[in-house]
Order: sequence, then structure tokens, then C-alpha cells
Amino acid sequence: MNFVDWGLIPYNDAARRQLDLVDQVARGDVQDTLVFCTHPPVVTTGRATKPEDLIGWRGEVVEVSRGGRATYHGPSQVIVYPILDLNLNRAAFRARDLHGYMRALETAIVQTLGEFKIEAQGSAPLSDKGAPNETTQSEQRDDISRTGVWVANGDKKIASIGIACKKWVTYHGLALNVSHDPTAFLGIQPCGMSSSVMTSMELLLGHPADRASVTQSLRRSLADLLATRV
Repeated sequence: MNFVDWGLIPYNDAARRQLDLVDQVARGDVQDTLVFCTHPPVVTTGRATKPEDLIGWRGEVVEVSRGGRATYHGPSQVIVYPILDLNLNRAAFRARDLHGYMRALETAIVQTLGEFKIEAQGSAPLSDKGAPNETTQSEQRDDISRTGVWVANGDKKIASIGIACKKWVTYHGLALNVSHDPTAFLGIQPCGMSSSVMTSMELLLGHPADRASVTQSLRRSLADLLATRV
């Protein structure tokens, strides 16, 4: 699996580069790739976005091909775009299992937050082994608004997930709120909810989180959960 860091990159540039990687992975020219980056402030609108989601936002808006509603991306986040061939079985889920893939992304974030002593949960409960509990996945599938990672007994959201798939290769991905930016979610309803539901690692810890440490932890967890298996 390849790991690349695009640093601070305009959203549209990252979108084009993702699609280039998708085609390369689909052809077998490039291995699965985890892209780490962040963006200047932007709101992206998924296929389920409603007009009221954007009332008050005055910044850049980009319509994208992922599922879900409007969400914010900005420099206060660590963003990861996994470009993966879902025709292959993975450590945490079987081939072509989009729901299993989303649960694996949630689990990786939960594990990373745990290393910083932040208790969190994904939209599906975890088993004793730290993987999504298969017996409850079907019960969670209809509640798309809960996709992501939650803290404070599920009252606050700290990470958003939105994915797309082309030729069974994934793109788009996850955004983890690391730093506190009081302007980040103003003027939108992120994933259809009040902006007040969003929180960050810095707010929960009471001090800034080391971005490099967060990135390294997330990289380890994603590499383990998304590794291919026979």
C-alpha cells in the first residue's frame, strides 16, 4: 500500500488527482494508495444535499460525486482519501462490501482517538476485536446521517465520512477534526445537522493535538484494517 501526503491542496486539484489515481489503480498500474492532505476552507455537497444545508455559507462550494449531504473541509482537519480496489478482500471486510469499508474507516478513527484517550464510537458498535460488529451492521445501514465518528455519548461528531466508488475503486474518504476552528462549520448544516454538533480533538483534550502524531496513528490503523487478505 502506498502512502502519499499532498499537504495543503485546493479541493478541485485533489479531486482531479484522486480520479487519476482511481484509473491507475483500476488498471493495476498503481498499488492501493492512502492520500493524506488538507484543504483551504470549502463546503462539498453530496448527492443527498438539501438547499437548507447551505443557508449562511459564503465560501467556496463544490458539488461532488460522493454520497451524503453538505460537509466542510479545511486546514483544521486531517483528511484521508483511500484509493482502494474493492475487488479484493480486506482485513476488516470482504470484497465489494461498501458498508464494511465505511465501518472500517470509522474503526480506524476510533482507534486513533483512543490513543489520545478520547473515547469515541462509529455508527455501528465495535466487537471485542475492534472491528465492526457484523450482527448489527444491517440495523445501521439506513441511518446515513450517523455515518462518521462520535464522542460525548454520541452527542458530538468529530469525524465525517463520505465515499464514492468507480470500477470498484474507492475515492473521497474521511475528515477528522483535529484543531479547533470556530468558523469552520458556520453557515452550513453539516450532514444535515446543526453546526453545534461538531467538535474537535483540541476542544476535547483542552490543548492542541500534535498533527503529525495524529496522522501517524491514523496511518497505522488504516493500514492494518485495509490490508488485503486471501
